[in-house]
Amino acid sequence: MPFVPLSFVVAILLLVLFAAALRHGDERPANRPFLALILISAFLSLLSGLRWGYGVHGTIMILAPLCAAAVPPLAYAGVTELVRRSRAPLLHRLALHAVPMFIVLVLLVTWRDAIDMALVLSFVTYAVAILLLMRSGTDALRLAPFEEAAPAYRAILFAALALLLSAAIDTFVFFDLTWMGGEYAPPLIAGGNLASLVILSIAAATASRSHAARETGEATVRSETGSDKETLSAIEALMATKRVYRDVDLNLDRLARKLGIPARQISTAINRATGKNVSQYVNEHRIAEACALLTDTDKPVTEIMFEVGFQTKSNFNREFRRVTEMSPLEWRERKAATSPIAIEHDP
Repeated sequence: MPFVPLSFVVAILLLVLFAAALRHGDERPANRPFLALILISAFLSLLSGLRWGYGVHGTIMILAPLCAAAVPPLAYAGVTELVRRSRAPLLHRLALHAVPMFIVLVLLVTWRDAIDMALVLSFVTYAVAILLLMRSGTDALRLAPFEEAAPAYRAILFAALALLLSAAIDTFVFFDLTWMGGEYAPPLIAGGNLASLVILSIAAATASRSHAARETGEATVRSETGSDKETLSAIEALMATKRVYRDVDLNLDRLARKLGIPARQISTAINRATGKNVSQYVNEHRIAEACALLTDTDKPVTEIMFEVGFQTKSNFNREFRRVTEMSPLEWRERKAATSPIAIEHDP
């Protein structure tokens, strides 16, 4: 039976993951950097199998570091698609994030021994940059729909940790090749680096489901003015009169446009007044209406879920249990058997 390296199996699984992430797309723009990241990871896994499984070198020694240098910029670019819309020209952005690949290309010609440390520096730098982008929590994902912000946030943190893991493994491999002649390099690369690629790809696939909604024609945002109380009153009025929480694509950026208030001011006001992030606050409005519909109507739970702005049963059930400490069916059954119990919702 022919020998099939584990790296080949991982590459196939990553291609399946890419196909699943691609099929998950809808009318919203796909997160192309994250999709490209999964493909690059699959290709790197294939190259690893050829090198360490069959002893193939040559072109692989050029392609592998170049592809590895593309991983951190793709991860960062995928995150920024959920954080902010860049006004910089596309060519400028491509040129900036091509710097790691350019450095590796130069080192391939001038100083090959320094490539590993250059890659480590790139992985660590981009991981820190991603963590800095996420320092304000889920509210940092201004372009991610509120329902999907929490899982996307967790996936992005895992992606940053995967970059740091890969940097740590590459550091160990570098010292092993330098001092031990590469005695432990193959198992470290086969196990550790493949694990980091898998974690990174799964995180990218999870975060890629949280596509940024398309631009809408809401009013432009005013400069930051008004107290937290005034800001929260404006938000509450919009929720009560327009029920904007029903918009499945609602995100912090879109909410800011509807209110004409800067996103940072909205996030700060909600956080100070309620101790919650914006996605939790909006989802509580959704759950409040869901509770009313469960109590006052005979509509199926799934129909109610879609009506109030949720798209997946897992998110709906999780948020419903977070707010009410019971499932939607338990809520309906208890309401049918007892007097109404108002859902607690912070103003």
